[in-house]
Amino acid sequence: MLSDRPYMRSEYAQPKTSILVWLIVMIVAGFIVQTVFLRWFGAGQGFMSAFAVTIDGLKSGKVWTLLTYTFLHSPANLLHIVGNLLGLYFIGRVLLPLMGDKRFLYFFGTAVLAGGLVWTATNWSIGANSYLLGASAGVTGLFIIFASLYPNRQVTFLLFFFIPVSLKPKYMAYGLIGLDLLGFLFYEVMGAVSPFGLAHSAHLGGMATGWLYFRYIHSGKFSVPGSDTSFELPKWAKKKPASVSPKYKVKVGNKTDLKVEVDRILDKINSKGFGSLTAEEKNVLDDARDNMSRR
Repeated sequence: MLSDRPYMRSEYAQPKTSILVWLIVMIVAGFIVQTVFLRWFGAGQGFMSAFAVTIDGLKSGKVWTLLTYTFLHSPANLLHIVGNLLGLYFIGRVLLPLMGDKRFLYFFGTAVLAGGLVWTATNWSIGANSYLLGASAGVTGLFIIFASLYPNRQVTFLLFFFIPVSLKPKYMAYGLIGLDLLGFLFYEVMGAVSPFGLAHSAHLGGMATGWLYFRYIHSGKFSVPGSDTSFELPKWAKKKPASVSPKYKVKVGNKTDLKVEVDRILDKINSKGFGSLTAEEKNVLDDARDNMSRR
């Protein structure tokens, strides 16, 4: 019965606004405030120097710009923010249930920081006077995780917003990495303006963060490259579970009890991420999958 399901009970906690929605709202708000300062107050340059990444700003101690730049976008190109928001939404809604709110937010911030640091290192050495802004480093990092998890899933998108194109994520990732490597080596490193209008070094920093996360952190274990052996994180580095054992146990001796327990576990994954499951809950999911495969 529907009343047996956890999400139909009155005491069931109502879902909170996800971190993905908050990120999108903050990016939109940052763009609006940026536009207001530029168009109404004529203080766009001062606003940009305070919150976008610049070499002079970092030399003067504005280290917070290595994170705040992601909430600013080009006021002269609306596609800059629209493209980043679309990528963040469509990729984020797939990864958020797997990562959970906290891990999703921590990764996005780390990818943004890595992108800012790589851009700074590249432009510091050549003395460029440009500035960095946009959420591309975080979005490209998320895309690398998505492509690593689902390399062969067919994805259809609108090229130039009206031409439908279907590609596998792994090929899209290869193309994106190749484009940014070429732009980085032949334009950005040489101090020239990229014809693609992209911050290639920031993209590469974000994508490297995505690959490192998928390779070493997503599974909860560190593994030795080129070896089948692996070792777990030390106890001090592991996230402590909220409780040592589940608050209650459900006997899953029949199909009805198994279905109720699976519903509860799926709700938990949706709200807290797959990493919040206990070993017993993972075994229940395995049992349910085995039962379905026997049909």
